[in-house]
Amino acid sequence: MHRVRRILSKVLAAAVLCVPVICHGAGFIVVKDPPTNPTPGHFAFAPLETTYHRVSVTVNDEVATTTVEQEFSNPNPQQLEGTFLFPLPAGSHIDKFSMDVNGKMTDAELLDANKARSVYEDIVRRYKDPALLEYAGQDTFKARIFPIPPNGRKQIKVSYTQLLKSDGGLVEYTYPLNTEKFSAKPLNEVAVKLSLASKDPLKSVYSPSHNVEIRRDGENKASIGYEQKNVRPDTDFKVIFSRNKSDVGVDLLTYRNSPDDGYFLLLASPGMQASTSVIQRKDVCFVIDTSGSMAESGGKKMEQARKALSFCLQNLNEGDRFEIVRFSTEAESLFGSLHPATKEDVQKAQTFVAGLKPIGGTAIQEALNKALSLRREKPSEDETRPFIIIFLTDGQPTVGETNEDLLVASVGKQNLGSTRIFSFGIGTDVNTHLLDRIAGDTKAFSQYVLPEEDLEVKLSNFYTKIKEPVLANVQLSFTGSDVKVSQMYPGALPDLFKGEVVVAFGRYSGKGAGAAKVTGTLNGEKREFVADVKFAENDLTNAFIPRLWATRRVGWLLDEMRLHGESTELKDECTRLAREHGIVTPYTAYLILEDEQRRGVPVAMQNMREFGGDGGVRGLAAARFDRNTAESSTPSARSGSAAVDNAEAIKALKGSSSDADVTIVRGNDTLSKPTTQPGGSAARAPASGYKVAQNYTQQARVINGRAFYQNNTTWTDSTAQSKKELKQQKVQFNSDEYFALLKKHPEAAQWFALGNEVDVVLDNTLYMVR
Repeated sequence: MHRVRRILSKVLAAAVLCVPVICHGAGFIVVKDPPTNPTPGHFAFAPLETTYHRVSVTVNDEVATTTVEQEFSNPNPQQLEGTFLFPLPAGSHIDKFSMDVNGKMTDAELLDANKARSVYEDIVRRYKDPALLEYAGQDTFKARIFPIPPNGRKQIKVSYTQLLKSDGGLVEYTYPLNTEKFSAKPLNEVAVKLSLASKDPLKSVYSPSHNVEIRRDGENKASIGYEQKNVRPDTDFKVIFSRNKSDVGVDLLTYRNSPDDGYFLLLASPGMQASTSVIQRKDVCFVIDTSGSMAESGGKKMEQARKALSFCLQNLNEGDRFEIVRFSTEAESLFGSLHPATKEDVQKAQTFVAGLKPIGGTAIQEALNKALSLRREKPSEDETRPFIIIFLTDGQPTVGETNEDLLVASVGKQNLGSTRIFSFGIGTDVNTHLLDRIAGDTKAFSQYVLPEEDLEVKLSNFYTKIKEPVLANVQLSFTGSDVKVSQMYPGALPDLFKGEVVVAFGRYSGKGAGAAKVTGTLNGEKREFVADVKFAENDLTNAFIPRLWATRRVGWLLDEMRLHGESTELKDECTRLAREHGIVTPYTAYLILEDEQRRGVPVAMQNMREFGGDGGVRGLAAARFDRNTAESSTPSARSGSAAVDNAEAIKALKGSSSDADVTIVRGNDTLSKPTTQPGGSAARAPASGYKVAQNYTQQARVINGRAFYQNNTTWTDSTAQSKKELKQQKVQFNSDEYFALLKKHPEAAQWFALGNEVDVVLDNTLYMVR
């Protein structure tokens, strides 16, 4: 239960009601006798602001020491008094608490779980703040803060140590970085740095919650960083890492709410221990468009392409082979064959690249055929090294074969050696379907470089990641149990590269122990890596897995409609998954609304009813979905800025690996409300001083595997509309009946914490808290 309660803090603090509480991070201050006339722009329930929240963590094997620095600011013209409360992770202990009060260090009182629960329930009753329910049951300490001078600041520093749990070599660290997203003012700065050290080699290092920067320092150390400004964090910071002496680490996490099929997350990584002797030698062909259109923008595109290719050439490994094919009206190769990356040949290539000039048409078919012919024959046993084509173009085919279907078929026919073709579309005058289909059919991916972006940066970042392959032709299989695996994304694992982590999500049926086997080739030698795994019959621990799997599945379904046309089956599944998992994008919001209206769902149970009443935003979302499906039947719609934006948005969904990716995808700007909206909590604050525009994606929350949608002042349980013969019962918020219901269903506290107007399904009853 402690672990479940820690998960609560991911999304429960969605709203602070009219209560004198500020909660900008793990620690927060309850203000005694808040000012009745706070500084203009601030609400009475949030008389304090948090200017920064900095977290520094050191993890040595399984021992984590966390240091938190927060600064609270009082923008009001009067002195305040408050109590600082800090909920601790289960099993941790305080090392140090520092706060200077008139030159003296204040004392802190540590509360056990039972006393903490009593304190929080009292706060909820007195201040009518359900958001605090998420902290009940955790160990907590508190300290009186007085005085908080007018227009003054208070710095607080807390350090605590905890022993992390290891499960099958996987270790998880969680920091409760959840703030009231709809507070009066966002934080100026949020920063988390985690320094990781292990006696055994580190393999997978992965964050399912945030887009973090991961830097490796040899095979036993890594640093993970996250930093943002002017934000309202509402998700726990989570890092998962594994340790393994094997050359490749393979790890599996599962989630299952029986009797339904389960979900799994597979992590595979060679870590950083691969030496130059075990780096897979590779063949690379750079195919670059030198047509006349590359001279546009004052030759900027051509200059960036030259610099990008120069970087790649400088970073070829010893033992690699390479070739360059430039194309315009015709295709021309540098050597005529793959050449070893010797110093002399690399210098010759650099001279060739420096002399490239943009002129002529765009012969894509000839260029790709010339590149594929370098390894057209089936490779011999000693030539199983990966063959990569990096294809750069800024236009559509104008010379030779110009029909998209025939061109894709031609590439497939010529590709006899499992060549990967990574496509880079430069600008917006490209056929996105052509590039995406070529990349997808060869188990690679495409990227697009917008006019304001730098090709040199994008290509060099990509090449740095694939510079040192460790395992090629990777395949995954599961053995030793009655488990059946399905709908895994990506469908085929990519090659493994030094320091990188492959992340795959899928579904499974059955249960029991088994083995995950990853096979591939390393310099012509077949290699096999096996890890013991267990597919749980019932495991609610890793609640983030279903939503991330569903996001990738929705991306795949939308891409099928984009490339091949819409069907009832694809739309229905996409709609169901989006509704169940709270995936709100310009595409799915329109589908959910359309589906609810078609089925005649009662207004009170509709998830997107507020969105449906917003004609402007609804129209934009409908147009975006229609444009996505129109591309399959309208070739002219496959190029231009809208097509590129669409392709990138779908790719973001298909490749999402963290909670942050689910809503931060291109195109979500179309879901912003154009009019001033009052507060985001269940008890709306006055519009004055609040956000002028609000994104509908923020009105969908997934809490412990269940999606809730906000409409006006009410949060609605998405499962309600699928239940038949559902009883309805009204419950007065903050009443004895309300707290009795929480004691009877403690697992529901996280759902009730959304606000004071919530519809929650428990068993066969819809409880309507008002």
